[in-house]
Order: sequence, then structure tokens, then C-alpha cells
Amino acid sequence: MVFAESLCFNVLELLELPLYNIERIFTDRRIIVALVVQKFGGTSVGDVDRIRNVAAKVIGTKNKGNDVVVVVSAMSGATDYLINLGKQVTKNPSKREMDMLISTGEQVSIALLSMAIHDLGADAISYNAAQIGIKTTADFTKAKILDINTEKIMKSLREGKIVVAAGFQGIDEEGNITTLGRGGSDTTAVAIAAALKADRCDIYTDVDGVYTADPRIVKNAKKLPHITHD
Repeated sequence: MVFAESLCFNVLELLELPLYNIERIFTDRRIIVALVVQKFGGTSVGDVDRIRNVAAKVIGTKNKGNDVVVVVSAMSGATDYLINLGKQVTKNPSKREMDMLISTGEQVSIALLSMAIHDLGADAISYNAAQIGIKTTADFTKAKILDINTEKIMKSLREGKIVVAAGFQGIDEEGNITTLGRGGSDTTAVAIAAALKADRCDIYTDVDGVYTADPRIVKNAKKLPHITHD
């Protein structure tokens, strides 16, 4: 949602704006171009240089006048490493304890990205799913999101901070850590965007297209020039 560079809004136009946008206009005394959710996958935060690149991109979005929430995955290979580690301890690991274990990968990412943002001169704060209040079912390793409490995110955005949120994880009604299954960080980003009524949800990836199969596994996989929703 793009606003003019003046605070002289038509009353009827104001009535059509979400309450949050009206509040931002008059409490912050600054123009908000949009509320943007950005998601970066594991390869995008796979090492320190890439994390700093993501931080710079996020700050660039913030500097255009946007409020920004960033959802990140664990660093590339971290989840597989943790899964293998658990299976080395026992052949039949508890699903609850596996979720406790593999959810730590995202906490590393959000802390490092927040540090990188601080180092580049912007303000950021990281939250895991429990801190935000991402409520899920109790289906360990394949939970589904039931509700998201937006209060803490909104408070941080009003304070001018970039919010860095852990993808892939949630908490059940008993407070147990859960995970959403493969691709869960994308689910987190979309769910947070919907809960916040964000203007945009951008999901970044470093692949160059959609293939007929995973080209890292299937050597003759072909990139599709066009693809339908079906």
C-alpha cells in the first residue's frame, strides 16, 4: 500500500485503511510504504557472507520506508545434520525430542541475521516461535499452524525494529516445541503475512527455476520454461 508524501489524507481514505496503518501514520509521524514479510531459505543464510548479504537486502527494504518481518530457515545442511545426530544417538528417537533438537537450527539463523543487521547499522530483534506465540497442533514433526499472536511483532514494528522470526517451528497448547515438516519456513512466512495482513510476502530462493526433479539428485532433470498452477 503506497501512501502520498503528505499527511493530508482524505477522511474517507483513512476510514478505508487498516487500523494498524492509521496508527503508524499518526504515532510514528512517518510514512509507511508497506508492511512486508520476507522469507529466506537455508542456502540464502548458508554462511556468514550470505547472512550479511541478506541483512543488507533486508535493510534496503526497510530504508524504503517499509515495516519488515523476516522469516528464515536453518542454515543450509543444519537440519539434516541435526536429524542424523539424533539418529546416531538412537535408532528410534522420540518425535517430541527430535522437534526440540531440529528447531535449534532456526534459532541460530535468526540470532546471526539479527547480529548482522545490527552490525550494518539498523535495529532488529529475533524471536522464536514460542516468543511470538505461533500455536500449532501437537503433531510432532508435521504440526499445523492454528493461530499466531501478532502482539509482540506489532510492538517491535512500532518501535522501528526489523523483526527476524524463526520459520519451521511452533508450540502446541502444552508449550511443547513443534516443527511443521519440510518447507515449513515457507508456511510460517505466509501464515505470519496473513496474520499481520501484510501488503506483501516475498519468498526468496537462489534456484534459477522449477525443474522436473531435484537437479542435485537427478542429473538429467530439465528446467521448465513455463508452468501452470496445476
